[in-house]
Amino acid sequence: MDLKEKIKQKKVVAGVVGMGYVGLPLMVEIAKNGIKVLGFNRGQEKVDKVNAGTNYIQDVADEELAELVRKGLVSATCDFSRIPEVDVICIAVPTPINNQKEPELDLVIDATKKIAKNLQKGQLVILKSTTYPGTTEEVVLPILEKESGLKVGKDFYLAFAPERIDPGNEKYGTGNTPKVVGGVDSKSTKLAADFFRLFITEVFEVSSPAAAEMTKILENTFRLINISFINEMALLADKMNIDIWEVIEAAKTKPFGFMPFYPGPGLGGHCIPVDPYYLAYKAKKMGLKTSFIDTASDIDDFMHQYVVEIAEKALGKKLLTEAKILILGVAYKKDINDLRESPALKVIELLSKKGANYDYYDPHVPNFNDNGVKKTSLEKIDSDIIRNYDLIIILTDHSSVDYEMVLKAANKVVDTRNAIKERAEKVLKI
Repeated sequence: MDLKEKIKQKKVVAGVVGMGYVGLPLMVEIAKNGIKVLGFNRGQEKVDKVNAGTNYIQDVADEELAELVRKGLVSATCDFSRIPEVDVICIAVPTPINNQKEPELDLVIDATKKIAKNLQKGQLVILKSTTYPGTTEEVVLPILEKESGLKVGKDFYLAFAPERIDPGNEKYGTGNTPKVVGGVDSKSTKLAADFFRLFITEVFEVSSPAAAEMTKILENTFRLINISFINEMALLADKMNIDIWEVIEAAKTKPFGFMPFYPGPGLGGHCIPVDPYYLAYKAKKMGLKTSFIDTASDIDDFMHQYVVEIAEKALGKKLLTEAKILILGVAYKKDINDLRESPALKVIELLSKKGANYDYYDPHVPNFNDNGVKKTSLEKIDSDIIRNYDLIIILTDHSSVDYEMVLKAANKVVDTRNAIKERAEKVLKI
């Protein structure tokens, strides 16, 4: 039975390489629709957890994973020689940037080589890791053909389909977020699209992997530029003694021509602070300058420093080195436990460089590593605890925190998220 028929009859077996924030939710969504899925991972720890039905990703329900494992629909391995057991292979490994803000594709390349050594005729490979336009055809394809000796379009199929999940989003998840797919040829596109239609409600086909790669970059660059713009407006409004949050609420009343974005301590997560640099990297290779991206990135970087400046202003004559500081929230956005590229960590780094000492409270992040030092969250906060600090800095506005209590008890507050709606002299906002 060929791949087209296996997909049609839902007899396809899926493989997912990389079982992190993207890979594990993908495995669960596939399996929920009755499709057997085998996860591949370099590290043994996640493999053991998955095979034991133990969840480690916030967007996956513990009992759901355990049930799928019990039914034999989900399993995991470190053994890439088992690639022949699956029909479709999704690559969902991280694509970070280095200190020069250039793409690091080591994990994609490593995964591709391991797949290529075991690739079988009739299999479909789908790259899901976010990257610059051209990666699928310029990096992944040559490795697959060279290492396997097989020919794309004839012996195997290849497509790109970016992940668009929003961690912590209760409305949109893997199954109901529209999927964009672009294959190296029309058959690859069709097979990939039909595969995703087995467990995703809407699939949009584009003409090439590069078009699909550019789609993801466009989405996140759009957000980078607009959030950086509103941050710049916040800086200007502050100098003019205008409440930018009030202005945004007023502007939102226009039913057309305006889309609200909100200021904050900087951008976080794996996508928005990272993806635009992939496009900038590609543009440089082509002799082009990405002025908007460069400017937006500079503004984003400055916001971390600006928060520290506001903190110093809030303390008045008391120095940072003398103050007792409590940070509320270290995750990169509200109500999740994800620390990737969190602006809170960057603000903390700047505070530490100035000699500031701090405690923190985050109900979703019980501990984290601060330059080799393990920091542990306060178990709770109340009026007595809040009152004991010279300054409260709200960096992530988790819903479970009682901000009215914080306002009443705090000596001074720096609120970077508009968590405290009430205007008060002791509250300084971005």
